[in-house]
Amino acid sequence: MNLVIIDTGCANLSSVNFAFERLGVAPVISDDFTIINKADKLVLPGVGAAPYAMNNIKSKNLEDIIRAAKQPLLGICLGMQLLFDSLEEGGETIQGLGLIPGHVGALDTRDLPSPHMGWNQLHPLSDFALVNNINSGDHAYFVHSYGAPLSEYTVAACHYGNPFTAIVRKDNVMGCQFHPERSSKVGAQILRNFLELEL
Repeated sequence: MNLVIIDTGCANLSSVNFAFERLGVAPVISDDFTIINKADKLVLPGVGAAPYAMNNIKSKNLEDIIRAAKQPLLGICLGMQLLFDSLEEGGETIQGLGLIPGHVGALDTRDLPSPHMGWNQLHPLSDFALVNNINSGDHAYFVHSYGAPLSEYTVAACHYGNPFTAIVRKDNVMGCQFHPERSSKVGAQILRNFLELEL
C-alpha cells in the first residue's frame, strides 16, 4: 500500500501517521507532486484555521494536484472541510477545494458550548464501505466549531444541538469531521476500511 499523507504544513501529521502504522501501513508524508501522483491512496489532514490552511495549500501549489486526484482521498477534520466549495470562518467566506458541493458554516449548537469537543455518536446513513462495521451509536472524537449540513453526500451524521455531517463522500473523495486517529477502535476501523477501500 502506497499511502501518502499530504503535507499541508497545518496538521498534526505524526498522530495520523502513527494511526496508520498501528494498522501495519507505513505512510509517506510529502508535498512532492510526483510522490502524491503515484500514491494508491491520499490523506488530507488539517487542524486550526481554514484561511491559514488554504493559504498553505496555495503557497505549496497543492490546489490543482489535490483537485485532480483520482485515487481515494480522505480528508480529516479541517481537511474534510477544505474539500467543500466554501468555508466560513470569523465572518469571512473562504473558497475551498470544490471537490464536494456545499458550504461549511458555524455549528448551530443551540445552548451547547462551542467548540464541539469530545466524544459523540456516529449515525451511518449509507452503506458506503468507509462505515463497514460501524454501528449507529458508536463514538468518535470531535474538536470543531464549524461543520457541514446534512446533504446527499452525507455518509454518517452526528448531532450536537443540530445534526451535521460526520462523514462525507462524493466519488473518490471522502472525509471525516472527527479525528479517527484519536477515536480508539472505531477510528481504527474507519482507517482500516479506507485502506481496504476499492472504488
